[in-house]
Amino acid sequence: MTSYAIPGLSEKDCQTLASLLQERLSAYNDLHLTLKHVHWNVVGPNFIGVHEMIDPQVEVVRGYADDVAERIAALGASPKGTPGAIVADRTWDDYSLGRDTVPAHLAALDQVYNGVIEDLRKAIERAGEIDPVTEDLLISQAGELEKFQWFVRAHLENSGGELASAGATNEKEAADSARDL
Repeated sequence: MTSYAIPGLSEKDCQTLASLLQERLSAYNDLHLTLKHVHWNVVGPNFIGVHEMIDPQVEVVRGYADDVAERIAALGASPKGTPGAIVADRTWDDYSLGRDTVPAHLAALDQVYNGVIEDLRKAIERAGEIDPVTEDLLISQAGELEKFQWFVRAHLENSGGELASAGATNEKEAADSARDL
C-alpha cells in the first residue's frame, strides 16, 4: 500500500476498501473464466442460443474486473489479478462440470451467480459504510449481474415460475436436477 489516500478517506479506509475490492476482483476473474468454460462446454438443444448468450456476459464481467482493479489502484493498493490470487481469495468450490447439457450448465451457473451476487451484496453493504463512490461502483455491477442470472433462470423456469433446480444447494445438485429438461 502506498502512503496516500483518496481525499476524504483515511489510509485505513482505503486499505479496507482495497481488500474488499480484491475479493470482488478475484470473484470476477473466476466468474469470467467459468462463463467462458460454460460457453465452450455446453451441448444439446438450445446450444447456439446459450453459447451466444454467454459471450456478452464474459465481456461485461471482464470489464467489471478491470473497473474494480483500477479502483484498487486509485485507493493506493496493488490489484492482484493472478491465478494464485483467485485461489487464495476463493471461498467457493471450483466449477466442476465439463461437457454437459444446456440445462445442466445453466442450473450450475445459477448457483454460481447466487454466490457471486450474495457476496457482492455484502460488499456493497460494507462499502456503503465507508465510501459512496466504491458503493456506487458495486451497485452498478450488481444490477447487471442480477439481469444475467435472470437470463440463465429463464431457461430453467416453468410456466408457474418454479426453477428446475429449486432446492439445490450446490452446482452438482442443480445440474443433476435440471439435466433432463
